[in-house]
Amino acid sequence: MTKSNELNTTANASPRAASTEDAPASEFRSIVVVGGGPAAHRFVEAMHARGHNDWRITVLTEEAHLPYDRVALSQALTEVNTDLSLGDPTLWEHPAITLVTGEKVTRIDPVLRTVHTLANGELTLYPYDELVLATGSDAARLRIPGAEHSHVYRTLDDVWTLNQQLAALGQKLGRTVNTAVIGGGLLGLEAAAGMIKLGAASVVINGGRWLMDTQLDEGAGQALGRLVAAKGMSATAGVYPSAIETDDAGQVTGVLMADGAVVPADLVVVAIGVRPRDELAKDSDGNAGHGFELGPRGGIVIDEGCATTVPGVWAIGEVANFGGMCLGLVAPANTMAEIVADRLHGGSATFPGFDTATKLKLSGVDVASFGDAFARTENSLEVVYADPARGVYQKIVTSADAKTLLGGIFVGDAAPYTSLRPLLGRELPAEPGAFLSAAGGGDAPAVELPDDAILCSCNNVSAGEIRDAVNGYGSCDGNAPVQDLPGLKACTRAGTQCGSCVPLLKKLMEGELKKSGITVSKALCEHFDMSRREIFEAVKALELNSFPDILARFGVDETAKTGRGCDICKPTIANILASQNSAYVLDEGRGTLQDTNDRALANMQKDGTYSVVPRIPGGEITPEKLAVIAKVALDFGLYTKITGGQRIDLFGARLEQLPEIWKILVDAGMESGQAYGKSLRTVKSCVGSTWCRFGVQDSVAMAINLELRYRGLRSPHKIKFGVSGCARECAEARGKDVGIIATADGWNLYVGGNGGATPAHAQLLAKDLDDATLIAYIDRYLMYYIRTADRLQRTARWQEELDGGIAHVVEVVVNDSLGIAADLEAAMGAHVDNYEDEWAATLANPERLRRFRSFVNAPHTPDESIVFVPERGQIRPATASEKAAAGSVVIATHIPVRSATANQN
Repeated sequence: MTKSNELNTTANASPRAASTEDAPASEFRSIVVVGGGPAAHRFVEAMHARGHNDWRITVLTEEAHLPYDRVALSQALTEVNTDLSLGDPTLWEHPAITLVTGEKVTRIDPVLRTVHTLANGELTLYPYDELVLATGSDAARLRIPGAEHSHVYRTLDDVWTLNQQLAALGQKLGRTVNTAVIGGGLLGLEAAAGMIKLGAASVVINGGRWLMDTQLDEGAGQALGRLVAAKGMSATAGVYPSAIETDDAGQVTGVLMADGAVVPADLVVVAIGVRPRDELAKDSDGNAGHGFELGPRGGIVIDEGCATTVPGVWAIGEVANFGGMCLGLVAPANTMAEIVADRLHGGSATFPGFDTATKLKLSGVDVASFGDAFARTENSLEVVYADPARGVYQKIVTSADAKTLLGGIFVGDAAPYTSLRPLLGRELPAEPGAFLSAAGGGDAPAVELPDDAILCSCNNVSAGEIRDAVNGYGSCDGNAPVQDLPGLKACTRAGTQCGSCVPLLKKLMEGELKKSGITVSKALCEHFDMSRREIFEAVKALELNSFPDILARFGVDETAKTGRGCDICKPTIANILASQNSAYVLDEGRGTLQDTNDRALANMQKDGTYSVVPRIPGGEITPEKLAVIAKVALDFGLYTKITGGQRIDLFGARLEQLPEIWKILVDAGMESGQAYGKSLRTVKSCVGSTWCRFGVQDSVAMAINLELRYRGLRSPHKIKFGVSGCARECAEARGKDVGIIATADGWNLYVGGNGGATPAHAQLLAKDLDDATLIAYIDRYLMYYIRTADRLQRTARWQEELDGGIAHVVEVVVNDSLGIAADLEAAMGAHVDNYEDEWAATLANPERLRRFRSFVNAPHTPDESIVFVPERGQIRPATASEKAAAGSVVIATHIPVRSATANQN
């Protein structure tokens, strides 16, 4: 049960014991957990899974939040409202579990077995039978002049503060904010990438000679440097900062380096590592014979069972020192939590040591290292492929006989990491060079993981456990076979944390199902036993054009054939119909199939209002059109935002205002940017050869051409393009579904790049293309994707799941191996020829405009006596004074329907 302590003690009073709500203390043993991070959460989950017959658990955390995923902290920097809460929040509602937030533990008394806390001046005492210390770490801070003016990057509050500071600085300075991130490790690079995403300029300052020098060797570090530079992030290496400089008003102006150079900066973030929070252990040694052993460099020393030197006290996660090391990694923290839960239930589990495998979560940059990455093992061999021009570096470390895998490093192309990581310490099934995918030697050898190989290191799940779950021998409820990925994740926990093992998890599951003679179901939903691809081809062949006809023809049974479908099949069928013909998407009953955004031809926001997003091809716009957008924003009181997709979004429009706004925009020559659709969103471009001295092709003209060609194209998921005028890659084309990079000899075409929860780098499809060939290949690629991808499947995931991956795409698109190139191009040509702007079509038809009314019985002309006043993200009735000011007689309450909103850039 989530609660704050409600004791009436004051700071000057004696501490009062916290009560147990559920039962007398004599009936249960009390566990107190200090800390509310991922390690604490995993421990509570582990105890919860084992039952509550003997225990009552109290979790004390000084943060005001539910335990959240610190690994995803960078997401909260750029998406402030994102929810990073771990697991099922109903865990904290169990009567045997109490979560106390906003309460700091100030002292441990190992003799009396009590924990003292302080919150709002109130002292509270919590007795314990067993104490679990999961206090984690603090961000390390610099000890240089001006360090007090820097920010750290450790908690939700830290990143939210950074977001606010950046916005305030941008408004104050009236220009791009210069940020400096001190620290070139994982966290530093993620912080710098977040700053850039928020519109700031960012430079990374790293004291080591190359980035991520504790995980990567020099070759890998240099390759990473090229990749991050291509993301617009500059870096300095090999020189340490000596001071943070400010002006007379205390505003940061730069970072003074040890060599006398100054790095200009308006905001400084320090991400140089963490320090274990062991202060409670240090302060508790006043009781003779009951002190904690601490590591030479900090941390509470634990044995192989995660017990400290104080009876009844355990330590897990980043504060725990094992073998002289404290590490801030998810996998060992989870393992420690499970071990303590096992020990408290009479088990004998032991901690095997730290797994130091690392994978960088920086969008568009693939980096991974694991095992003995630096080849420190005696007589070890290093098998290396390096392509500095592409920013690619791959290394496999083996034993002297080149058979046993000892470690590896991958930069620019980390595809081998997923399959190799579980084979650490085992004999490779082929010679090492065969696994260097970037070398172009063909597909990597098939890997059959041994049962005891750890497939998911975050949650310590072996390949054998996955096989058991799939075959019905595992620990899932009822031991029924698990035959889908969501069920497998729920049963085993594999793939539920960092997600890097999911492709291998899916592959292993499907392999086991095939061995058992079970066909892997690709049914769209309960109403259709066909996949999206099969439905697409069937609808196309039979020329069906309505949902009832499709349901009647292909529904799984009589109930389905005469039913109304569901939230899965309805928008999927609507998408298929829109992909195959150019009819208005809301006519002839298709409107009821669409989700909220498509029905309104606008993205609903969290306050129930809508956004208006005109198309701005290639980011090129006339002053006259800018003036129209500005006037609309002023007249309708809309918030305006220039997006990363080079267009202007206007937020805050009510449903009934949308036609009036769009009439103004359409009359000015603008059209829908389709931010609401599963379709082409934007084609981002740099200024190209028209203006840039480095440009070798006219990227702006190409971007405009492509956006106008593919506008309105409905697809399984949203699509984004990027066109860069030279290899400096200012349009970030390799982070897009379709990326085009200019060369002196033409265009290089990259496909399958995605952002989102699992970023992917686009892969090269063809190089040095002329304009006509480039467009032909894009036509083929997009139509092949539209016809064959699953529902809501991004291009990156689609390519991964195709047999042969990018090689298969090359065969189909470039070499026409299926003999369908002409058909794909013709289908795209039909789309281009029949395109019609949806908002222009809406405005031209009074019946279509009937959709855009606040109420079913609303008059055609808005009632000016109705006053809408926003409050806390909703619409409330106006007050008496507001009525008087408006001269209003009738006041209506309008509470908009809410809906999740997709990314609209």
